[in-house]
Amino acid sequence: MATGFGKRKVATVLSIDGGGIRGIIPGSLLTFLESKLQELDGAQARIADYFDIIAGTSTGGLVATMLAAPNKENRPLYAAKDINDFYFEHCPKIFPQRSNLLGPLSVFFGGPKYDGKYLRSLTNNLLGDKTVAQTLTNVILPTFDVKLLQPVIFSTIEGKTDVLKNARLADICVATSAAPTYLPAHFFTTKDPNGTSTRDFDLVDGAVAANNPALLAISEIRNQIRMQTGEFADVDPTQRKGMLVLSLGTGEAKYEEKYNAPTAATWSMINWVYNSGKTPLIDMFSSAISDMVDYHISTLFQSMDSKEYYLRIQDDKLNGDAASVDIATTQNLQRLKEIGAELLKKTESRVNLDNGKYEEIEGGRTNEEALAHFALLLSNERKNRQTK
Repeated sequence: MATGFGKRKVATVLSIDGGGIRGIIPGSLLTFLESKLQELDGAQARIADYFDIIAGTSTGGLVATMLAAPNKENRPLYAAKDINDFYFEHCPKIFPQRSNLLGPLSVFFGGPKYDGKYLRSLTNNLLGDKTVAQTLTNVILPTFDVKLLQPVIFSTIEGKTDVLKNARLADICVATSAAPTYLPAHFFTTKDPNGTSTRDFDLVDGAVAANNPALLAISEIRNQIRMQTGEFADVDPTQRKGMLVLSLGTGEAKYEEKYNAPTAATWSMINWVYNSGKTPLIDMFSSAISDMVDYHISTLFQSMDSKEYYLRIQDDKLNGDAASVDIATTQNLQRLKEIGAELLKKTESRVNLDNGKYEEIEGGRTNEEALAHFALLLSNERKNRQTK
């Protein structure tokens, strides 16, 4: 486990965006990363062995849990290479395409587009009563409480100290994935062992607050450094490479230009929620949140002259069905897998805040090369801890 070694000088972070079926894209990237770690450290190497924190929102929260939840042998529930098989097997049942026959009517009269029953059954069967405090490395899984109108962040660190935040992973996974208009909000209650104290949660998709959860992980580390408590207290914030952060997007449709101001100026309230098969508000806030977090972190690392310790991989050229979160046909899922493979061969890019588009870094490596180098940094850090 990443958390099982001696004192650290570098904190390692993996962050995975939300995006429904597009979780296949980071699934492909993680498969490659884990293969490189295995080349360096042996076939038993797993992602959770190298990252101090794995943060994930919505579909990214599912992936984070798959990578960090323990199996019967107290090893990760899934190897990275199995993530995409999971999506191919289960996404058509989570997002059954027959539901599309309801079309716009479901938005106006029929509740969410999908009933969420299969997802709830799936997470319960896979995770049982395992709680967030039991993960093999620290996870951060954001949700949003519709009753309190505020984010609720579940984490391994807090789960170990606050029994009422030590929720079942199955409940957290359903909650962080409950995208408004697509899946129903999720309600559950936690209680202390004596049953004397309880806490209710009325939750929807974490993307409402943090579609890109990388900043949450960094904030957790910096807070513990500042307080000089917890397992990150020994990380030296004055070091140029105090953190090593890998942030994986699930793809966007920046170049498709779905909307424009003259058209949006005529929209009613309903049009902002649902318009010609698209969901403008959801598209806009999820994209804006992700890009602003990327911009903030990129600026932070560049100011510390440590830009090589922050790697963000995102594809903003999706279009058509590939840009959807729920068109779970075999053809579209296969296309997303191909997009993930193609993304590995593309040159590293960085978001331009003026136009929101990712631009290739002049003279940059391919994403494949960048991940291979990142694997080497992770492997070296793990070995340094083992020898102390």
